[in-house]
Amino acid sequence: MTFLRRFQLSIVLLALLSLAYPSRAFGANPDLETVLNASRQRVETMDYRVSGRITKVGADGTRTNYKFVAKAHWFPDGLRLLCEISGPASAKTILLVHMTVNGHMTVEALLPGQKSASVVPFEHWNDPLVGSDFTYEDMVENQFFWKNQELLPAEKYGARDCFVLKSTAGPQDRSYYGSMTSWIDRTIMYPVHVTKTLRGTGQQKEFTYFGLRKVGGVWSASQVEAKLQGKPGSSTMVIEGGTGKANLKSKDFDLGQSASPAPAAQ
Repeated sequence: MTFLRRFQLSIVLLALLSLAYPSRAFGANPDLETVLNASRQRVETMDYRVSGRITKVGADGTRTNYKFVAKAHWFPDGLRLLCEISGPASAKTILLVHMTVNGHMTVEALLPGQKSASVVPFEHWNDPLVGSDFTYEDMVENQFFWKNQELLPAEKYGARDCFVLKSTAGPQDRSYYGSMTSWIDRTIMYPVHVTKTLRGTGQQKEFTYFGLRKVGGVWSASQVEAKLQGKPGSSTMVIEGGTGKANLKSKDFDLGQSASPAPAAQ
């Protein structure tokens, strides 16, 4: 075999290897690895019960309150979140979200007037949840598990020094959002602000996290505000009680059972 032929074969092998192991590019940016590992680990160690309220503020300032209880736990096959929301007329919406380690989601719901739960088609994942600015997809942080991740230049958000992580949905990611940009506090590695950009329209939705606190070694936010840019009104999710170490089991995520109330915050 001639030298030229051996050289050409080496080039082909290198090209094939680069296609086979594209994720190794993350190793070139240790800060990106740090942010992704911390964000994924936070989700992969979730085991909580919480209770609180969702408040929808209309364009005219009218406030509508909904009570909710929720629980979540990471199992070997991914995250499960069970949430029950009670409206002003006491009608209940119960949903079960399952997210795998690849960020793939399935959603089941028992809606007011229904006798049994059913799978929520992807076409409805962007529907308002009980009329609020939160949607079904907003209930979990699937963006950290997408393949396409980019660390943008660091910025301050308010007084906080933040990593800025841009997560872009690939063709394999079922999401109504084309990308999500997260401002993550460098000290506690918890998001303080997230901007989500809808596919196609480019419309953006902003999520701001307030009341960051560490309870039992776990960081969380006591309040999250969701707001569509350019539109009046907003929605706020307020955590009033709960525990970050609930020791939940698979039987706790039976959609046919009501989500049990969370204990007071510890």
